[in-house]
Amino acid sequence: MKIIGPDYLVFGVDDVESCAQYLTDYGLVSDGKGYFAALDGTGVRLCHRDDPGLPASMQTASQLRETVYGVADEGSLQAIEIELKKDREVIRGADGVLRCVDDMGFALGFQISCRCVIDLPGERSNAPGDTAGRAINQLGARADMPALPRSLSHVVYFVPDYAKAEAFYARIGFVCTDRFVGVGPFLRPAGTQDHHTLFLIQTPPFMKGIEHFTFHMGGPTEVMMAGTRMVEKGYQSFWGPGRHQLGSNWFWYFNSPLGCHVEYDADMDLHDETWTARVSTPGADNSQYFLFAYHEKWAPGGPLPKVQN
Repeated sequence: MKIIGPDYLVFGVDDVESCAQYLTDYGLVSDGKGYFAALDGTGVRLCHRDDPGLPASMQTASQLRETVYGVADEGSLQAIEIELKKDREVIRGADGVLRCVDDMGFALGFQISCRCVIDLPGERSNAPGDTAGRAINQLGARADMPALPRSLSHVVYFVPDYAKAEAFYARIGFVCTDRFVGVGPFLRPAGTQDHHTLFLIQTPPFMKGIEHFTFHMGGPTEVMMAGTRMVEKGYQSFWGPGRHQLGSNWFWYFNSPLGCHVEYDADMDLHDETWTARVSTPGADNSQYFLFAYHEKWAPGGPLPKVQN
């Protein structure tokens, strides 16, 4: 079952206009019909919460209504259908999406992936002893450099029973790459080598829903540039910038009107079947290697900058 990762997320929100503006400012491109896409076509679909075409709400504060995963081929779709039909209703819609509900009540879809191939270099650095740096006279950064989301990276769920949730995803080919004791696992499906496309966090039932989602950027400079632009547009930084330990990805999280946090990430570890999952205790010491705080621009001799919370 070659599941690649989430192709798109569906939200049912009260204020469609403010959410649309947020996703546009974040860097996604609207098709004018409620879909906001990254460079490879993965993205977010916005609907009003009362849209009759949406899956049922989970009856919590979460506004996520569906997660649609991309798979590599028809054979994978059929294998998923056969496995999940053993104990639940599975329906293939007119749009070709195979739909069901997982053991925690999250609406899921599976489709032949909508991802298009993108051919863009990642960030390169000039380092003594390394011959793979930037070309001569190529700038490492500039004020007007593009910093656009490339691909939907992962989604994080709050779940009341992470062991039961993990067992469901293991049935369709997800494996644990790392885990926090008593909190939950980072899960990688068989169709990708990304450290994780799903992370499960144990919470009380009333919190069930989405904690955050994120898109891959071209490198840490793009994370910093895109995040700085979000702050300058008035959005509130929640966590970051910094670099995680498990997964090694750079990160910067922001509050959003979608009822969850939204992250930029870059440079995530890749793993295959020979990787042995690590087990860590939860806490700040194991959550990031380092963490920065945003400051207004400053030059020596000027007044000290204010910290952006």
